[in-house]
Amino acid sequence: MSPSMLCTLLLLIGLAVTRFETAQTARILGFFPSPSKSHLIVHAAIASQLADAGHNVTVITSTKNVYPKAKYEYIQIDDTKFDVSVMAGMVNGSMSFFNKYSSLFRSLASSANASITHPRVQRFLHEHGPGDFDLVILGYFMNEFHFGLAAHFQCPLILSFMIQPIVAINDLVGNPSEMAYVPTLMSNEKQPMNFWARVINFASLALERYGMLNLALSYQWELYDYNFPPDRYPPLEEVRKNVSLVFTNHHFSQGPIRPNVPNLIEIGGIQIKEKPDPLPADIAKILDEAKEGAIYFSLGTNIHGSHLTDEKLKIMFNVVSKLPYKVLWKWNDSERPGQADNIIYREWLPQDDILAHPNIKLFLTHGGMGSVVESQYHGVPMVGIPLFGDQPSNMANVERSGYGLSVDYITLTEESLSTAVQEVLNNPKYRKTVQDFSRLYRDRPMTPRETVVYWVDYVLRHNGAKHMQSPAVHMNRWQLMSLDVIGFLLAIVVAVVAVLVKICRLLCCRGKKEKLADVKVKKSKKNK
Repeated sequence: MSPSMLCTLLLLIGLAVTRFETAQTARILGFFPSPSKSHLIVHAAIASQLADAGHNVTVITSTKNVYPKAKYEYIQIDDTKFDVSVMAGMVNGSMSFFNKYSSLFRSLASSANASITHPRVQRFLHEHGPGDFDLVILGYFMNEFHFGLAAHFQCPLILSFMIQPIVAINDLVGNPSEMAYVPTLMSNEKQPMNFWARVINFASLALERYGMLNLALSYQWELYDYNFPPDRYPPLEEVRKNVSLVFTNHHFSQGPIRPNVPNLIEIGGIQIKEKPDPLPADIAKILDEAKEGAIYFSLGTNIHGSHLTDEKLKIMFNVVSKLPYKVLWKWNDSERPGQADNIIYREWLPQDDILAHPNIKLFLTHGGMGSVVESQYHGVPMVGIPLFGDQPSNMANVERSGYGLSVDYITLTEESLSTAVQEVLNNPKYRKTVQDFSRLYRDRPMTPRETVVYWVDYVLRHNGAKHMQSPAVHMNRWQLMSLDVIGFLLAIVVAVVAVLVKICRLLCCRGKKEKLADVKVKKSKKNK
């Protein structure tokens, strides 16, 4: 082959490859309005991986970019924070159950509305319309009125959810509840469930579906109509049926074992790097020199010192300051709980990379799902101080599984916390158990990041992949419970029984009349 022909062939191959790549490149909008940085870590990990895979990804969110090296376009709007008083009330138990969740959902709705009514977002929606994006990925946190974004761009919708599926997620994709053997997040039960556990689970599911979910959704209809007027957009009940896929930051190995519809995809650990990034020099030096071991302490991204009481902070400080280990304490506030030679405070710490360090002996955590998953992945035992939300359930599962211990925040004492810490530090069974699980958790046919890319491309290739959607999405509660069928069959049974009773009565009446007639005939003959 001549040099000119070879050059021509290589040029044609290059053009073909370029066209193929262009055909596979999609324009994706990631809208992640939650002000929680821990939520953004999960959602933005999906967006970052899709950008790495060659897609043109734009991310809109209300917090600082947690992946500054990501290849997506990042649009940050003003911070839209939770109401501080609501957070403090939830942590310290100063609110009733109803008031706590009512305030939470109201705060979430207000924050979500502030994100989409922000002038920069409104300008973005004005400048971009149908055809400008091939897919919307929405960070879901009781913000269903944001589903209107997919209607605005007339494209498929994928949801990203931070923890295992809850009732709201299951209802959106028609995932069965299976209450007899699948414990809800609120019930804090673990499989297998005995009779009383099933009673608790039944009550928890009813409360979650008919109480909390209805309360959360009560804010959505008005906000949807306000932001997506009915003269230009389909109604919310129709838009809710447009969910092509849900990514849930969960894996079946964590439990509970349950059936899932095809378009609910588990990507547990999506935020965990398969190869940790190098630690900051000062942190790396501290951990490398801690040959006896070190402890990592974090209460998550949403909790600040101002949310905790001085009494509880003093208890935590007194316990960790007496430990013969270096303690890396993630602390957001300027005023610290105290000073001790073994405690190093930092406003932000690379948690995933720290937990990957071999010298970390213990993770003191609030029990958020992201933290629990990272600890499980890296095989680090835990002592949890759950504060609200899914954290009590997460830590109950950690304790029952043997990965660590949990202590109650409301009744927290120096003795209870110290006892739990010493037990987990000094008893090797906890480390062994969580490291055994780590090997199980990592054993998958595809990594979470590979899974995300495959299924997003699948949805794009098949124009929303409607064939994966469960028929249950298009059925109402009466139909799902077969109450209409049961009512119809009961009506038939009642009608048949009524007819039979009528026939019996007619036969009985006829028999009585014939008998009466015979008696009259006999009397008549006798009288003659």
